[in-house]
Amino acid sequence: MMILRQPRYNATRRVKTLNTADIAAYIDANRDEFMAQLFEFLRIPSISTDPVYADDVRRCANWLVDHLEDIGMQTVELHDTEGHPVVYAEWLSEKEDAPTLLLYGHYDVQPPDPLDEWETAPFDPTIRDGKIYARGATDDKGQLFAHLKALDAWLSTVGELPINFKVLLEGEEEVGSAHLPAFIAENKEKLAADAVVISDSPMFAKGVPSIVYGLRGLAYLEMTVRGASHDLHSGLFGGAVPNPINELSKIVAALHDESGRVTIPGFYDNIVPLDDEERRAFAELPFDEEEFQRESGVPKLVGEEGYTTLERIWARPTLDCNGIWGGFTGEGAKTVLPARAHAKFSCRLVANQDPDDIAKKAQDWVAELASDAVEVEVRVFHGGPPVLTDRDNPTVRAACRALTRVWDEEAVFTRGGGSIPVVATFSEVLEVPTVLMGFGLDDDRLHSPNEKFNVENFYAGIRAAAFLLEEAAR
Repeated sequence: MMILRQPRYNATRRVKTLNTADIAAYIDANRDEFMAQLFEFLRIPSISTDPVYADDVRRCANWLVDHLEDIGMQTVELHDTEGHPVVYAEWLSEKEDAPTLLLYGHYDVQPPDPLDEWETAPFDPTIRDGKIYARGATDDKGQLFAHLKALDAWLSTVGELPINFKVLLEGEEEVGSAHLPAFIAENKEKLAADAVVISDSPMFAKGVPSIVYGLRGLAYLEMTVRGASHDLHSGLFGGAVPNPINELSKIVAALHDESGRVTIPGFYDNIVPLDDEERRAFAELPFDEEEFQRESGVPKLVGEEGYTTLERIWARPTLDCNGIWGGFTGEGAKTVLPARAHAKFSCRLVANQDPDDIAKKAQDWVAELASDAVEVEVRVFHGGPPVLTDRDNPTVRAACRALTRVWDEEAVFTRGGGSIPVVATFSEVLEVPTVLMGFGLDDDRLHSPNEKFNVENFYAGIRAAAFLLEEAAR
């Protein structure tokens, strides 16, 4: 079901002459109001993974509908899905040659657990030391709201936008966006744009505005090694029958060679290598490897030989064991040979690697590594393709100019080690690039207690989002 609402007063707004100084002044004059509105948004516990909060998720979607109407979007729609609602809005220019941007964001949040580790209540926003503390402050309510306030600034001062602008906000990102791909495919024409803009990523560092132009993909698998039909006494059977834990450990150890490379045949076929310009750009970033090591809590950094830490986590494919279990793990001792052992592992993928292809190659390689004394099964859970955006794309360059104007520092290009599956969906279905211009920081404690968002980054994000519209219009 789709609920269509007409704007409350957009049609009566008088169009004025463009003056970006007026827009900046409007943002500065309304800082307190914008913060109060953000706090109202953050107070709604839109936890998508827990059915207990389903009504709150819907309440949050309706809050966004009301707010998009209030700021003057021409069309605002609430679309029901088999899960949580999708919110859509648009403002279309009368200029025939105006470019079109599509903003994507998500209004659902992670559960706040463990509650006893929060210094203040997760859904009672608080400002301490220049930072907003609340669940969703950075991921993603604060960042997407910066764009809505940029639209507000344009429509309240100029009376119109210099480009076509569409908004797509979902309530299921934190649970895998199960229903969004179908919605995008069914509404391909409605969502048509020249580029997608997402602010759900961090800046490289405080004061260093960044564009993320690459994201790694993912293939996630689980391995089960079976030996006897039931657990056996290690004294009566040990040394005469296969031990699934031992056999699984051998397989896991054999998935990498001594240089840190993944041993799966064909794993590195056709990947897009880093070019010299990218390697120079990464090397020039203010990255403190010693601090990275300290923050990680490890005695030494390791990885694929021939690559720096940033290159390894941003632009090289990896395979990591994420969990391993089997046999007796309780208190005390139990001399047992387990019937089964299990491991979960994930492959982070780079451009030109296909998750399904990598998963199949992993299954075949594990089968080859396994002893014929045990049975091995590898299940494929889920995955998503990697994304690499052209750094010379016009919208990417427009975003760089907008960020540079606000921070008075040249925007840098970075990649992300993680995955945002919807980015690949936009690429495949809408056939457009995605521009990731985040305003958060790496230490904002996303998904953790005491999530935060720098107050000045929130206001700077509004200005950058407002300037993006002007730069895109050029």
